[in-house]
Amino acid sequence: MSDPLLRIIDLKTHFHTKGAGLFGAKKVIKAVDGVSFDIAPGEVLSLVGESGCGKSTVGRTLTHLEKATSGQALFEGQDFLSMSAGEFRPLRREIQMIFQDPFASLNPRLRIEQTLAEPLFIHGICNNWDEARTKIAETLELVGMDPIVMTRHPHEFSGGQRQRIGIARVMILKPKLVIADEAVSALDVSIQAQVLNLIKKLQRDSGVSMLFISHDLGVVRHISDRVAVMFEGKIVEMGDKHQIFEAPRHDYTRRLLSAIPRIAMAREVA
Repeated sequence: MSDPLLRIIDLKTHFHTKGAGLFGAKKVIKAVDGVSFDIAPGEVLSLVGESGCGKSTVGRTLTHLEKATSGQALFEGQDFLSMSAGEFRPLRREIQMIFQDPFASLNPRLRIEQTLAEPLFIHGICNNWDEARTKIAETLELVGMDPIVMTRHPHEFSGGQRQRIGIARVMILKPKLVIADEAVSALDVSIQAQVLNLIKKLQRDSGVSMLFISHDLGVVRHISDRVAVMFEGKIVEMGDKHQIFEAPRHDYTRRLLSAIPRIAMAREVA
């Protein structure tokens, strides 16, 4: 068995907040409180739980958007949690994130070609605009969009199209690990399946590893190899998706499964 691409050991991310009133006591919110898991090369691990359980904080901590309180995150054996912003910068090419909100994750002032070219120039993948536009065109086609759209601005696209552009921005760097934080939850139900199928196809074709964060068990069942269930900052159950969905051991997992609409379960079986 190969070594894991990503190994998380006892990750904790706590937030300190001031209590109510002038002399309110400080409080500690343990958003992530001792989480451990591995992701193998080419594997999709889904992190699932209700809103507020800490799953998105895990993703934000692993991309240095939040500061870890303690623990280790080993990427190809290298602990990157303790790195400074400058030290972590080279790893940003390898560890990319798909954000939840396709309306907020794209700069409205930039044309699509500018948005997609920026990481290419930052990481030294392209040296001029001719090279960049060729790569941008190839990547847009990969996510099902006509390269002609590269001259347009984000406001000219629907939510589903914007999310495809966001996915293109991630995949254009050919990362080894993608963290997808509620990547389809902000989209219309009619569009969710299309974008989810795109993510699944790109993951399968590229062999990229993925941490897929979601509250939707129907979505998780469709894309995962393994599933980790979070509750109040901790992982309460983890296993391959067949074990989680067919023989859950933890009461919280069973409650989550019971909340899936029957029609969604029927579609999964079909």
